[in-house]
Amino acid sequence: MAGWFGQSRQVKPEAVARQIADALGTNLVSVAFFGHAEAHPAPGVEPNLLIIAKDASAGLLRPIAGAVAEWAKAKGTAPLIFAETEWHASADVFPIEIEDMRGAHTLLAGRDPFAGLQTTRADLRRQLEREVRGKLLRLRAEYAAAAPSGKALERLLAGSAGTFLVLFRAALRLAGRTPPGDPAGLVAETSAVAGFDAVALDWVLLRLGSRRVPALTAFDPVAGRYLQAAERLAAYVDGIEIEGGA
Repeated sequence: MAGWFGQSRQVKPEAVARQIADALGTNLVSVAFFGHAEAHPAPGVEPNLLIIAKDASAGLLRPIAGAVAEWAKAKGTAPLIFAETEWHASADVFPIEIEDMRGAHTLLAGRDPFAGLQTTRADLRRQLEREVRGKLLRLRAEYAAAAPSGKALERLLAGSAGTFLVLFRAALRLAGRTPPGDPAGLVAETSAVAGFDAVALDWVLLRLGSRRVPALTAFDPVAGRYLQAAERLAAYVDGIEIEGGA
């Protein structure tokens, strides 16, 4: 646990959740820890807390300010905080994030926030196409700027890999498949569905596994293949048709 937070003292999700639940009292709906569950990790998603309150207005959140600040200081990011009505209204806006959280979360207090919460394939495809296209445009621009430097290309691939793992999971869900929990399995299955060469992600997979990777050089073909894989993913998502329109 300490490794996730990079701090000398541990800040356990269970302890923070108890503080939040006690402070919210009857205003509590749910506190969940997402991004990592013992049997269902979510590569590419930073572990965080999801807090849902009946009323999330400023005054009613004041009692949890101390616990939220403690978590944010240790984690480097604040928890996600929703009002109950906002959470249920988000299913059509954030289906990628919601399904990732559903697949890798631990309920710490209150009731299951995912019970009865449904996302649709049409909403998933709409968000996925927007996200993939946006990430591809950014990747292409950053590749053009980084290509003359092997070190810059290494930073680009390492920095963008987590985002693409999230998009891979969404693409597999859209294809009606259950995403594998390990990065290598996720890449292999997505490449088969979307039609790109899984070898294009070999360097990234080694890096994610904290293994020694070969140094990249200027205009390295490893980075070029990585960009081609992203382009193929975008083309695949663009070609998916949803009955009734997307």
